Amino acid sequence: MSDAAAVKEGKAYSEKVQKIIDAVKTFTIMDLKELKEAYEETFGVQAAAGVAVAAVAAPAGGGEAAAAKEEPTAFNLVLKNSGDKKIQVIKAIRQLTNLGLKEAKDLVDGVATAPAKVKEGLSKADAENGKKLIEEAGGVATLEPA
Repeated sequence: MSDAAAVKEGKAYSEKVQKIIDAVKTFTIMDLKELKEAYEETFGVQAAAGVAVAAVAAPAGGGEAAAAKEEPTAFNLVLKNSGDKKIQVIKAIRQLTNLGLKEAKDLVDGVATAPAKVKEGLSKADAENGKKLIEEAGGVATLEPA
């Protein structure tokens, strides 16, 4: 290790790494944001809060694995349109949730202005079953990653 290598809490860094650390210390918030974007684009990874160490440790050739994104495990069931059979859709909403008649009706009526989340954090199978139930009743529903 050269004299220029830094030692912090018993950890020694190479001269090359220490130069990068020293350069990053001088960055503004905007510089750091640009660096993050360039890193994500260059290596095909996405930096996440609390996981920055894992992103730095990823090999340069690991872009292919990062590009194949994992499928979400939790979904939100969203009612987009109640269709012509509003009463059947209200019944389906009540069957899927613990909502009373008035709450289910308000949820279905609210879809005229904006889509409404029927249930959140569902497994893929449960979300697909809920979507199928709503669509069989005449409504239009979608699944969104939670």
